[in-house]
Amino acid sequence: MDAFIRFTNQTQGRDRLFRATQYTCMLLRYLLEPKAGKENVVMKLKKLESSVSTGRKWFRLGNVVHAIQATQQSIHATALVPRLCLTLANLNRVVYFICDTILWVRSVGLASHVNKEKWRMWAARHYCCSLLLSLARDLYEISLQMKQATRDGAEREKSLPQDPPGYSVADEETEWLQSFLLLLFRSLRKHPPLLLDTVKNFCDILNPLDQLGIYKSNPGIIGLGGLVSSLAGIIIVAYPHMKLKMQ
Repeated sequence: MDAFIRFTNQTQGRDRLFRATQYTCMLLRYLLEPKAGKENVVMKLKKLESSVSTGRKWFRLGNVVHAIQATQQSIHATALVPRLCLTLANLNRVVYFICDTILWVRSVGLASHVNKEKWRMWAARHYCCSLLLSLARDLYEISLQMKQATRDGAEREKSLPQDPPGYSVADEETEWLQSFLLLLFRSLRKHPPLLLDTVKNFCDILNPLDQLGIYKSNPGIIGLGGLVSSLAGIIIVAYPHMKLKMQ
């Protein structure tokens, strides 16, 4: 109970819970819409999803400041690739949150002249860029872990007898693919923060790709991706050691 109270006392913790609820409603609505006699339930889910989405906008009002602070911190990263990817990703997040705030101001009637569609597309564009850069950082970290695992495996194989020759080209290609997938699995299994961050960013990017028309998805896919991403975010907030550290 104490851990739950500490979690909900954090703005990020409440936002993750609201976000999980929002995308759960979207997923359930998509699954129930084709079924007869579920119109009333679908309508309630739609209203709940809208209400939760509106509530989340209040939690995001101060995120511009957090994104600016994250940008300042990422500039001091030791490795070049993470420093470049994280700094550009956080700068895009700053612009995204500015666009999001402007859309919120319009939604409450304080600036009705704002072009909603234009600002919505700008927000989606910068959010997508931020996630692509974050995924690039994840791929860089994965490549480092796989190289380290390869070196460790090569050292272990030195003491083992070599297999006799006689493999065909097809066998070698199949073995290479299996070895690559096994190496990827082992690398991510040994580094849960990297796995969580990669899954979170991959699931998050489905929504802006759909909004921009780059890769169209149905509400069920977006809802499932958002739910998985929210659960990963909840784990990261609840257990800070699961957050991918900046090197």
